[in-house]
Amino acid sequence: MRGLALALFVLAALPALAVEPGEMLADPALEARARAISQDLRCLVCQNQSIDDSGADLAHDLRVLVRERLAAGDSDAEVLAYVVARYGDYVLLDPPFQASTWALWLGPFGLLGVAGFGVAHYVRRQARRPDPAPAPLSAAETERLRRVLNGPESA
Repeated sequence: MRGLALALFVLAALPALAVEPGEMLADPALEARARAISQDLRCLVCQNQSIDDSGADLAHDLRVLVRERLAAGDSDAEVLAYVVARYGDYVLLDPPFQASTWALWLGPFGLLGVAGFGVAHYVRRQARRPDPAPAPLSAAETERLRRVLNGPESA
């Protein structure tokens, strides 16, 4: 029983591939190329999944489009170029480093730099701020402290 539960858990943890049997090409070599290309294309609805993993309607349409282009004789690069021309560089899960994607690639480092500057500025200001001197003890507090330090025999 435990073995069955473990097997089901492991199967549930595997990524669910959304490719439907009706989409698959009869030629195994073309289907393998289509799957490889589909792993490089972003689902524009899900945004963080490849079209191979997504169950969205647009991902289905893109998978069919990739297979149609491959069946028509396009190379892998031609299929990718066609999809990028139609949807832009954002459709690639790993977009190229070019002027239009600089913010995408360099933005996290810029934010990290701004945050680091903010932390350094805060730390410098705290280091320059003098510690406030404690207020002097009142006469009653001084007397009480003397009694606590000297013990009950001096009272």
